[in-house]
Amino acid sequence: METCASAPFDHAKADVILRSADGVEFRVFMLFLSLASPFFETLFGLPQAPDGAADQEMKDGLAVIAVSEDSKTLDTFLRFCYPSTLAEDPSLNNLSEVLSVLAAARKYSLDLIEKKVCQALANPKVLETDPLRSFAVARNARFKHETITAARHNLRHPLIPALFAEIDLITASDLLALLTYHKKCVIAVQALMKDLKWMTDHYGSIGGCSWLFSRNNYNQYCCAQGTDNRFLPFSTTPLAWWTTYMQETHELLMDSPSGDTVRMAADRTIQKVRSAGCATCSGRVKETMTEFSNVFALKVEEVVAPIELEMDF
Repeated sequence: METCASAPFDHAKADVILRSADGVEFRVFMLFLSLASPFFETLFGLPQAPDGAADQEMKDGLAVIAVSEDSKTLDTFLRFCYPSTLAEDPSLNNLSEVLSVLAAARKYSLDLIEKKVCQALANPKVLETDPLRSFAVARNARFKHETITAARHNLRHPLIPALFAEIDLITASDLLALLTYHKKCVIAVQALMKDLKWMTDHYGSIGGCSWLFSRNNYNQYCCAQGTDNRFLPFSTTPLAWWTTYMQETHELLMDSPSGDTVRMAADRTIQKVRSAGCATCSGRVKETMTEFSNVFALKVEEVVAPIELEMDF
């Protein structure tokens, strides 16, 4: 049984009815649709069937055109066609709805919606929470920039993803390309951990990072010394809590090769050091570790930037 759509698609002076696949009737104006979509401009420009023609359904004196889209997709699509004074552009924050709207946009030649979909996929909130889902939708739509952007944001997450609803939108080759890209970024970042030259070049000398080797009034380390020979800036043993930070970050970067991984690990270290109560370290750990982690994070992002997602578009 047919039902009528909500405003503004229920206007008494509308001149055509679009009926969705699930039986919702949208009373719309041909002028708005023709101005927004070349498809509808052509359709409505065709010779109309005479009144009473058997092959043209009529209702309340208006032609009824059945479309394959469901009412939710059609409602979203039509709102983009209408002037903003009558219908505001809908948000496309729900990734599960984006593809159906995009398919309608391509079918009816409405380029504006494609641009809106691209903006939705590049939304920072979407990329922060659902980069893998955004990747799948963008890849399925063959949006190159959005696919690459989502892949980069996915570096903040583990290499092997959990199952997600949109995985059926991509092929095994697409997923392999993403995992290969992720792995290459891991390898590039691990090189930073093996050679701390980037760090010593930044500080110039031990004096530039004296906080790493803090001593008390008895010329003793204020905290325990690190024992990991992999992390000896200027060939000198640093404080144990910094060594622990580097060890933990090394493991985390094996899975999530991102500057954000470095910064978040630093935030946890700051809290730990303050909780330990060292009079020397606790007062300056936030300033020094924030500065150090920013340098480290920028270096991570620098070595990852040249790595390409090997995928045809």
